[in-house]
Amino acid sequence: MQFVHCTFDQHAEAILAIFNHAILHTTALYEYKPRSIETMQNWFVAKQAGNFPVLGLMDEHNKLVAFGSYGTFRAFPAFKYSVEHSVYVAPDQQGKGYGRLVLQRLIEQATAENYHLLIGGIDAANEGSIALHKKLGFVHSGTIAEAGFKFGRWLDLAFYQLKLATPAEPVDG
Repeated sequence: MQFVHCTFDQHAEAILAIFNHAILHTTALYEYKPRSIETMQNWFVAKQAGNFPVLGLMDEHNKLVAFGSYGTFRAFPAFKYSVEHSVYVAPDQQGKGYGRLVLQRLIEQATAENYHLLIGGIDAANEGSIALHKKLGFVHSGTIAEAGFKFGRWLDLAFYQLKLATPAEPVDG
């Protein structure tokens, strides 16, 4: 296994396939329709503009098995030390510990970039993701009941956070 910094040209189609599987078959994403390649192009542009990583985990055949990223939590200046992350694993690769590897790498990256808080918005019924976050030290910080509606039912959105020891000297402004 090897980590790479994903690019649109090399990884967009594989990431798109993982996203679209999650949209169509799970409540990991509160979306109804598959994303397009144009959506992915905009997604990569936004990640690059915000200087946010897109980390991919490649197998020995150079196939993307999992990826993760983070981005703006809320678009107000005082939230500059907080980021919201996401981790996705290819459907045929789940249960092998790849999500944990990606999340650990995101934690390391966020620490190196002097963020203070990693935030995950997780469907409250997603026991696997919640267990993973708890194993890595995330704590439950609240649930918004019936925040979404998908597959004919209301979905509760749980938030989990991890406080990092960075930055050493935060500043206003």
